[in-house]
Amino acid sequence: MRFALSLASLLICLNVAAAEPPAAVLDRANWPEALTTPVLFDVASRAEVLGFARELSDTELLSEEALAQRLDLRQINMEAINALRQRLWDRLWENYNNAQQSCEQDASFCYLIEDETALRREAATFQVANDSFYAKWLIPGKQFNVDYIDELLHMAALFPQISSEVARFNDQERNGDDFKDRVFLLTFDGGPSLAPGGTDWMTDYLRKQKMSATFFVLGNSVELRRDHQPDEDLQAIYADQCVGVQGWQYRSHSQWNDWKDSIQRSVALVRAQLPGSFVPLFRPPYGQRRADSGAFFAAQQLQVALWNIDSEDGQLTAAQSADRVITLMLLWRKGIIAFHDVQDRAKVAVPLILNQTVESGIAWEECHQFD
Repeated sequence: MRFALSLASLLICLNVAAAEPPAAVLDRANWPEALTTPVLFDVASRAEVLGFARELSDTELLSEEALAQRLDLRQINMEAINALRQRLWDRLWENYNNAQQSCEQDASFCYLIEDETALRREAATFQVANDSFYAKWLIPGKQFNVDYIDELLHMAALFPQISSEVARFNDQERNGDDFKDRVFLLTFDGGPSLAPGGTDWMTDYLRKQKMSATFFVLGNSVELRRDHQPDEDLQAIYADQCVGVQGWQYRSHSQWNDWKDSIQRSVALVRAQLPGSFVPLFRPPYGQRRADSGAFFAAQQLQVALWNIDSEDGQLTAAQSADRVITLMLLWRKGIIAFHDVQDRAKVAVPLILNQTVESGIAWEECHQFD
């Protein structure tokens, strides 16, 4: 019976994966201004918030049947979708309000918006004129927001039967919402790589930039690297960085009978191998974890570290991944960015992001401040 249920769940996950909308991408070259000052970051942020809000507003005009058809799903959880929409509106108002504090320096995309109701009203009719300085951004920007909203609504439509980063189950779970405006944390999944590999390159690069990130490792990958390179100083590789766990294998922890053992074994191994870098954080592969897992994580003194900015570096090019992350940084204005240090694309994308935002007034969270 358990096997049959697991098989059924696997088939559901496979069907969902096959129907997932494509990752939203936007060539930042369509935006006419570099993010060379905090004010210009705010201008681009206001435009992104309003553009996204316009497309979010349009989805609220769709019937349940029309929305399901748009998301290519037979059934959708409207309660979860509506809850997500409200969270999005709350966050959009917070972000626009922060971004409009620089309107005296540059009035682009500045309107008389004093509360969430006014934002909804303005968003419903938001448009960019064809002869505007920003006209080149209009169509690709709109497409990005349509595609990105579909990503979020698709996850919400399946929640909580298929869990993801789109919503939290309890207070043991964190996604960066508690960060201050303009503050971001870099995180990396799926490591460590075998040496010399992406993990070695990324940790060395971040140290040279005087930055830190949280690396979520797999127990079997740590064990494999230790066994293949027994004389290596793994602590030196992760020096000045933070290391959390993703479990023993990169697989969903929502249907796996041994999910608790997977986490406990990984924590024990990382504590032993990397005592100076270990932080009590669990990053669920694919964002999937059990709805009733809060008590377990509390007992283990672990927090679940989700994310709100997915680089999609597993399927996008490095340039596309960097552009996507920057666009979402403008939209969300704070949060946790997810990359994979075992992906070569991260070695290109991360420097691109840092170079394009170095003068924009953002800050990078020190990883030990997050644990």
